[in-house]
Amino acid sequence: MTWFLALESSTSRKHTSIHIKLDNYIPFNEWFVIPYLLWFAYVAITVVYFLFKSKEEFYSYTAFLFVGMTICLIIYTLWPNMQNLRPDLSSLGKDNILIRLISNIYAADTPTNVCPSIHAYNSIGTHIAISKNSKLGSNKLIKFSSFVLCVSICLSTMFIKQHSAFDTLCSIALAI
Repeated sequence: MTWFLALESSTSRKHTSIHIKLDNYIPFNEWFVIPYLLWFAYVAITVVYFLFKSKEEFYSYTAFLFVGMTICLIIYTLWPNMQNLRPDLSSLGKDNILIRLISNIYAADTPTNVCPSIHAYNSIGTHIAISKNSKLGSNKLIKFSSFVLCVSICLSTMFIKQHSAFDTLCSIALAI
């Protein structure tokens, strides 16, 4: 966390702006803040579940998360990147709880160190861990719900303009 915060607070580094044509076709949609925020519970509940149910799967899952996040930090260090996709929320003509939540996210999380997306990477890893677990993975409802949440979280990073589609594609490549 210290490493990430140091990168986030660095203002002297030159950043590469991440943008692909697909980003132009993805509209801002504040409803996607819901799956974006569910990410925290999705990952945390899965960590706690494996901690108590299977030490071996707990170590495998958390190793996946830690190794992937470390690779992301190395990438952010060697290739500082950012995105300029965020809309001016005050110009949208909307003021609701979802817009205010996104405003708080924007205030807390700079648009730097975005590629690959840790949100997307951890979501994919969480779904993989759930799918591979003999109990959770054999329950069709849990497995399907996990898949829907994973995809929704990955999409949310683009629809609330936290990430470029390129960031999410890079996360998929890193995760598989």
